[in-house]
Amino acid sequence: MKKRTLIGPFKQIIPMSGMQLKGAIADQELEVIEDGGILIEDHLIIAVGNFKALAAEFPEVSTKVLNGNHVCVPGFIDAHTHICFGGSRAKDYAMRNAGKTYLEIAHSGGGIWDTVTQTRKASIEELTKSTIKRANRHLKNGTTTLEVKSGYGLTVSEELKMLRAIKLANDQALPELISTCLAAHMLPKDFKGSETEYLKEISEQLFPILKEEKLANRIDAFIEQSAFSADDIQGYFNKANELNFDITVHADQFTPGGSNVAVKFNAISADHLEASTDTEIAILANSNTIAVALPGASIGLGCNFTPARKLLDAGAALAIASDHNPGSAPMGDLLTQASILGTFEKLTNAEVLAGITFRAAAALKLKDRGKLEKGLLADLAVFHSDNYQDILYNQGNLKPCMVWKNGALVFDRHK
Repeated sequence: MKKRTLIGPFKQIIPMSGMQLKGAIADQELEVIEDGGILIEDHLIIAVGNFKALAAEFPEVSTKVLNGNHVCVPGFIDAHTHICFGGSRAKDYAMRNAGKTYLEIAHSGGGIWDTVTQTRKASIEELTKSTIKRANRHLKNGTTTLEVKSGYGLTVSEELKMLRAIKLANDQALPELISTCLAAHMLPKDFKGSETEYLKEISEQLFPILKEEKLANRIDAFIEQSAFSADDIQGYFNKANELNFDITVHADQFTPGGSNVAVKFNAISADHLEASTDTEIAILANSNTIAVALPGASIGLGCNFTPARKLLDAGAALAIASDHNPGSAPMGDLLTQASILGTFEKLTNAEVLAGITFRAAAALKLKDRGKLEKGLLADLAVFHSDNYQDILYNQGNLKPCMVWKNGALVFDRHK
């Protein structure tokens, strides 16, 4: 027999219901359920409404009674991370703050290649363990689903090691991990050939194994001067489409152009966009591609934020992710970064919360989470507060006191 539990009463529930995927959102559009309860059955939400009314309608269910004031929002979704890696890039951070540029650091032996070298030295067991540790830290901050990329292997065997580690970590970590193959992160320095030859080798040798072992259904590529050009990537993405992979793109981080590629290949998302101009903003707004802002990279690199306000006003769908990685975005705190982005880009609370819940779910093509509605996953982030506005007002300093994942209480700060 399935187990039902009624959780509450919550001072406020913010279900994120009835909100559009694209464009600006006023705070007045947010539904706020006062003195609410959430009825769950196993891993799904059965009902959301007034706590006393639900208790009267379902007297036979067990009840998780909350004492004090609590606010409940959907579990956060981080649609872009690189938390599977070996080593550290603290040296890069110090060099960057001393005035060195991203490219200068890379040319001096730092940058992505430094992490590639350290990740290749790590065993699959070490990568699995460290990925679980980082993922569980994210969960304690309210994130119940994380995307995790490969991209620090850059050979067929090393990319497989990373993706197998991510799969193993998903079996043990508290949040759910969605894997993405980022073998097109940069041309490896030890590859004896051109960019197109490398991409051809990866797509022909690696892609079929990804399908066979169900390691990833998402293919990513970094379109940038330091990585791959729009021309380089054509055959790679054509092969991905041929094998029915979803496509996502690291786009417009330092120079524009990647978002054009993303829209051309009907990518699920275009991520970064710090260098997007009005032209790229219009292209994204008139497409089905989700724009993903990565404020962690802007904070880590000391560069401009994604033009989130312009994207929303143009009618784009905007998600917000942490880009947690060892180099440009080491903080890895989605709520803090989203709050800061909201401050600088003048985003409403509704727009920020949408960006880390249901719009982030859309960036991962997940229709079963991101809102608190009947039939969706019971992924909940609960905060000690009597006002949901406190969550962003505290800019990440107010942490969840409880987190539910798939209907199970997986974190309780009281214990």
